[in-house]
Amino acid sequence: MSIEAARRGIALALESVVFVYPDGTRALDGVDLRIAAGERVAIVGQNGSGKSTLVRQLNGLLRPTEGRVLVDGQDVARMHVAQLAARVGLAFQNPDRQIFAGRVRAEVAFGPRNLGHAGADVERAVDEALEAVGLAGTAEANPYDLGYSRRKLLAIASILAMRTPVVILDEPTTGQDARGATRVRAIIERLSDEGRTVITISHDMRFVAETSRRVVVMRAGRIALDGTPAEVFAEPNWPALASTYLEPTLPARVGARLGLAGTATERALVEAIAAARASDPARRRV
Repeated sequence: MSIEAARRGIALALESVVFVYPDGTRALDGVDLRIAAGERVAIVGQNGSGKSTLVRQLNGLLRPTEGRVLVDGQDVARMHVAQLAARVGLAFQNPDRQIFAGRVRAEVAFGPRNLGHAGADVERAVDEALEAVGLAGTAEANPYDLGYSRRKLLAIASILAMRTPVVILDEPTTGQDARGATRVRAIIERLSDEGRTVITISHDMRFVAETSRRVVVMRAGRIALDGTPAEVFAEPNWPALASTYLEPTLPARVGARLGLAGTATERALVEAIAAARASDPARRRV
């Protein structure tokens, strides 16, 4: 991590946060959560568990009914949305709620220009963002001439171009084929290597286990589980996962059958099997 990236890192905190929608829905019910600068966190749970409501507290799109939200120690209640936009970038689950420009380049350039950047700096940010998501050849296209999966990548590019210290990706692999999902993984890795805080919301537990270092499980507006992928997907937590309609990853299930702990990913399972074989001749036929 570079010194510059470390300085840009922003810690996030929710303190006893409650959020109630106008219709009376209590979407967040006393949430306490701290995310350190540079963390790579996944927030998971069934639809309606409070995931999207939670992340919208972080960029000021929603403000808590009760409690406090802090961005780098500052209460968001005292910050304008424009101030938060320079710190926290959010790519929506539905890209069509985010895209509005008539050209791909204009769409991606809007964010950095709105933050006060200009000239060659904006052009460079746009080019780098489009390259990262695989849309470099579509700069002059109308966004709505792109398919849904590429509009999804365009929405991510528009956030990347803003170069915010915190990046939130809501269901980034929805509609993506294997190549698109691989691009998203690479983007998350790069952002993390740069020292930025990355938060993803996803229903894809394999993707979550492979790309996140911490998993927060939401249920009915509260945090049900919080730990590393190996901890969250471990067998003792399967009932809690089931209560929010989530399943452990396949490697975690296979590892549990073999008596191997900490196998949330395929790589971890392979390494655990190899270690077990090396230490116990009786397991060499596993």
